[in-house]
Amino acid sequence: MSLRERLETDMKDALRKRESIRLETIRGARGAVRNKEIELGTSLDDGEIMRVIRGLAKQRAEAIEQYGNAGREDLVEKESAEKAILESYLPAAPDGAAIERLVAQVITETGATGPKGMGQVMKLALERLGPAADGKQVSAIARRLLK
Repeated sequence: MSLRERLETDMKDALRKRESIRLETIRGARGAVRNKEIELGTSLDDGEIMRVIRGLAKQRAEAIEQYGNAGREDLVEKESAEKAILESYLPAAPDGAAIERLVAQVITETGATGPKGMGQVMKLALERLGPAADGKQVSAIARRLLK
């Protein structure tokens, strides 16, 4: 079952079970996917849909941090629930050690040295890690290893 079909099925299921937060989150994700398709003028594949959902999950993480700093625990709970729902559609992200091994391998393959090789390393590393990887984490590891 494709990710698009899974979103559709889960939305119908949430509607039947009257799970308002889950329904609202899935509708928002489907809307974001539709907006991205309109923007690009083409249908998105599962990898591109995962990128959109990962972006939505990152937005929730940032909102959780901001609401936590403002003392709004009610909103922190809501955003945390939405983030968990969105993350259920994403494959498990590789751990830091796996990312570090792959980035080190890419650095030796490309012969990159210093910050100038960062773009080349990031491009190859993100291609190999796929949409499950967090770009910020990969960037931090690459930057550290290139010093």
